[in-house]
Formats: sequence, structure tokens, C-alpha cells
Amino acid sequence: MQNNSLTRIPWLDVLRIAACFMVVFSHSGDFFVARFDEDRTAFLSGVCWGSLMRACVPLFVMISGVLLLPVRTDMGTFYRRRLGRILVPLLFWSLLTPLFYRAYGHAEGANAVYYIASFPLNFNYVTTPLWYLYMLAGLYLILPIVSPWVAQASRKDLKRFLYLWGFTLFIPYIRVLAPFFGYVGNYGHTGIFGECDWNPFGTFYYVSGFLGYLILAHYLNLYPSGRSKKQICIRSAICFATGYALTCGGFIWTQRYFPTDYAYLEIPWFFTGFSVFLMTYGVFTALQTVRISNPRTQARLGRWASLTFGIYLCHFFIVQVAYDFVKQYVEWPPYLQIPLIAAAAFAVSAGVVRLLQKLPSHKYLIG
Repeated sequence: MQNNSLTRIPWLDVLRIAACFMVVFSHSGDFFVARFDEDRTAFLSGVCWGSLMRACVPLFVMISGVLLLPVRTDMGTFYRRRLGRILVPLLFWSLLTPLFYRAYGHAEGANAVYYIASFPLNFNYVTTPLWYLYMLAGLYLILPIVSPWVAQASRKDLKRFLYLWGFTLFIPYIRVLAPFFGYVGNYGHTGIFGECDWNPFGTFYYVSGFLGYLILAHYLNLYPSGRSKKQICIRSAICFATGYALTCGGFIWTQRYFPTDYAYLEIPWFFTGFSVFLMTYGVFTALQTVRISNPRTQARLGRWASLTFGIYLCHFFIVQVAYDFVKQYVEWPPYLQIPLIAAAAFAVSAGVVRLLQKLPSHKYLIG
């Protein structure tokens, strides 16, 4: 997600900007999803828009895979450079955001003291987007360890890993469906492949998760498709459309059987699920074909891309304010309110980040 001023790759800048806007758009629809059957139109609007944007986080991870694999520094240097750039903003926004909610008068602001005190353990409602920084820190910790293998792995070896990782994308669905076929688990725990109450680390634990997106991005960057741009875009569109149908349809179907139960509802939206993978693959491979040679356009893209990490850090509270304003003053149908909220929140967030960039120590606030 973070901008690397030493590396200007125009299509990656386009991807970074698109993924950032998708994050803001996704959070703009969450309020509408939460209405469920209380307002079916709002719920379906939120699900349809939110599903369309679901590839946002995996795309950010894949950007890191292109830029950081293989790691070209020693472990200590890599940790200092990368972890330092996310841990300080994590601290700053974890402490500041609850105070914004309290000053705004939001109900969650009443928990500000608890949220501030507990942030070393985890994110909370008002800092929801910061879950990504906790996860990203974990990826940074493992990158120098897997990098030597990535650097010397053959194309066939990389594909073997990706096929193995690809199977893990189906595991969330297997967990849900197995009980429907009579599986009762181990002493009431319905984990699979060795998972149980006292062991959450099943067979495929160590080859699953966001690490696969890092290596997938490295593979696609190292071995780009030899097909024509038209063929790539057609295949990418098919992948995206199929993934979207499964993601959106799966969420609506799941809500019928597990109404308001987020433990099940989120499964079709899992970033490491097969349907979201298809959407991510479609967007990434399509934008890989983008060629921008105009220096002015490249410069504009670079300036916008430099804002994205800061936008990610500050947008959630701004989305909340935009939602409250639109809900009170804009009498549009929900499917139009959501993109309005997203556009407004993205623009305001970008403005806030531009102002923060004028501060002498802005890198400690917005990376």
C-alpha cells in the first residue's frame, strides 16, 4: 500500500489508486449491509457495491509482492525500513481516531479510553481499517525468511506453491459445508485437517493466507502472459465477473440461512477465498497491460499514489461523517447514496492527506 518514491511503475500507481478508492467505497456500503431485512433495498445495495470492491485488500498485498520480492537487503535493514513505516502510523491513528469519534459524539466514542488502552492487542470498531497494518506487519516479518526460496525457485516450483495455496482458498467453504454432510468434528470443534480446540494450526496453515498473494504477484510480474492485450483483458473480465457473481450471490444466499450472523456472512467476502481471488486476479492482470508513457500523466499518477496510504489511514472516520450527512440530507435511493458517500469521503480524505504532507514530520503520520 505504501508509496515507494524510488520505484515509479505507472501501472502499479494506477492499481494503488484504484485499490485505495475500492477500500473507501467498500466501507461506504457497510452501513447499508448492516440494515439486513430492516431495509432490504439498502442491504442489497450494500452487498452489491461491497462485493464489487472486495478485491481491494488483496490488490494492495500484490503491489507489495511486486515491489518487495525478492528482498534485496539483510533482515535487520528490511525490518527497520518496513516495520518502522507502519508501526508509527499504527500507533498514531490508534490513539487519535477514538478521540475523533468521542469529539464527534458518536456512540463508539464512549469507549475511547478502552480503545486507546487496548490497541497493542488488536484493532477495534473505530480503527477497523488498521487490521491491515497488523496483518502487513506479519507479512513483513516473514518476507525475508521466504525471500531466499523465492529468489532461487524455478517457474515450476512457484507454480507448485501457487496450486497448493489455491487449494487453501476453498478451505473456508469446506468448513461451512462439511457439517451439512454429517461431519460433527472433534469433540464439538468442527475444524478440519487437524484443527481442534487446542491446535488451530491445521495441515495447510503455513501455506495459506495473504502470503500467497505476495508470491502470486511476484510470479505474474516475473512471468507475464504472452497473450495479446485483448485476450488478457477478456480472460480478466471473465475471471472478475465470475468472482463477483460468486461473491455477491454467496453473500445473499448465506444471509438467507444465517441472518445477521457475521461469522458466516463474511465467508463469501473472505479476502483469501476463491471468489475474491478470481476478482483480484482479473483486476491485477488487466491493469498489468496498462502502458503510460506520458511523463506528465506519470507524475500526476505518482502524486495521487503518494496519498493512498494516508487516505487509507484516515478515511474511516470521514466515511462515518459522510454517511451521517447523506443519510440526513440526501434523499436518494441507497444504491446512489453509497457511491456519493465514497466519492465524497475519498476526496475529503485526499485533501486531509495533502494538508498533512505539508507537516515536517508527516512520514510518521501517513507513512
